[in-house]
Amino acid sequence: MAAAMIDTPLHLFNSLTRQLEEFRPVHEGVPGDPAQPPEARVYSCGPTVYNYQHIGNMRAYVFADTLGRVLSFKGYQLTHVINITDVGHLTSDADAGDDKMEKAAALTGKTAWYIAAFYTAEFKRDLKWLNVTDPAKWTVATDYVPAMIEYAKSIADKHCYELDSGLYFDVSTVPEYGRLARAATDEGEGRIEEVDGKRHQADFAIWRKTPPGETRQMEWDSPWGRGAPGWHLECSVMSAAELEMPFDIHTGGIDHREIHHPNEIAQNQAHECSAHTGANIWMHNNFLIDRGGKMSKSAGEFLRLQLLVDRGYHPLAYRLMCLQAHYRRELEFSWEGLGGALVRLKRMVMAVELLRKKISKRAFPGSESLPVKSRVQRIGEAVADDLNTPVALMLFEGLLGGNIDPDEKFHAIEKLDEVLGLNLLSLTRTDLRIRPKSATITETEIEAILAARKQARAAKDFATSDRLRDELAAQGVEVMDGDPLGWDWKLG
Repeated sequence: MAAAMIDTPLHLFNSLTRQLEEFRPVHEGVPGDPAQPPEARVYSCGPTVYNYQHIGNMRAYVFADTLGRVLSFKGYQLTHVINITDVGHLTSDADAGDDKMEKAAALTGKTAWYIAAFYTAEFKRDLKWLNVTDPAKWTVATDYVPAMIEYAKSIADKHCYELDSGLYFDVSTVPEYGRLARAATDEGEGRIEEVDGKRHQADFAIWRKTPPGETRQMEWDSPWGRGAPGWHLECSVMSAAELEMPFDIHTGGIDHREIHHPNEIAQNQAHECSAHTGANIWMHNNFLIDRGGKMSKSAGEFLRLQLLVDRGYHPLAYRLMCLQAHYRRELEFSWEGLGGALVRLKRMVMAVELLRKKISKRAFPGSESLPVKSRVQRIGEAVADDLNTPVALMLFEGLLGGNIDPDEKFHAIEKLDEVLGLNLLSLTRTDLRIRPKSATITETEIEAILAARKQARAAKDFATSDRLRDELAAQGVEVMDGDPLGWDWKLG
């Protein structure tokens, strides 16, 4: 099915041109040779591992994972790289302030290396909870510092100048700096750090010297003095090293569109001696917001995936919540919205459980009937239209409820869930019962009270039935009497 879907053109929104463009891979493969399919090379900006990742940051990886799943579904060989930033990222995305890793080390008394390892592991755990596929390669910034120094040396003479604080990139030496951000109208340049001696306000650090009298935990010798690389340098070096330039797609949050990615592009152009930006398509997911506005990356208190689990929500409910909104639109977070996504996910899981009882075999029965082909084609067209997952989900639910041969339906669901990543074939209703951290009642106690309530209702003893229901409600247990598979419950 995936190989056939490649004939439907994939159109993606390119932030650089601000328009939809047909995806045409740099490496086209060998037509007609399944052993050498066309390749899609994707680089995604990863996290700075100085703290837990908030759920707004995790939206970027659900988006990138969906992109990768769609590319694979359409028959491309996916090579996806995600970086781990463990040095160089300052406390402001605008290239200002202290290094996040050094600051976290000073606050906790732990080494920067320990902090990086701990929060990298926590980040990867969150990815597994969200069913995000592992990339082909993780790149860790500190592993590439020698390559960064060589990269900086190669562009220093023509594109950089040295100040007491470090080596700075002169943005006037490359064409159309800030085109990605549309800085003149989006106020991107206005957030760049002011440093005495800079030639232009938008110039940015390639290498930061350790200030006199200070010692960093992460520092290296360079032609410009002992210090550490600038944050922007890292992604240029790692993407070029692992994917070669030009590659196909570069992804990140929309905040990267304003400063980080324009600076990457400037470095790419300088290093490659070309006006090309390094990637053919630049893609950005929009913010997750709360009612108070955009969620800050560096806030002391923030929502992270563990908090959702602690409150009784399965992590895949958050993945579904992300898929319910187009990646380029702002997504408002609310507990009510998350609860709605959990109910929707439960209904899908229940539909698959019912379907399992009807199928005669797990293997694909043969050629697809026209109804199945038509439904799968429409879902394929939705995701090929700039990853339109809201429409794809609606069509997918229509397939789940459609009067179609069960074996054909099951096979279609297997393939389509590879795109959605909701684990519908292995997820159960029991899995979705995440016990809130504050709950005291046990599942055994809940089931016993439910059994007594069923007996009371069967005996038409509605007073006892209501009393038992109220008893459960008082302990945070919601009973869903209308559950077609038998009474279900959740801890609220």
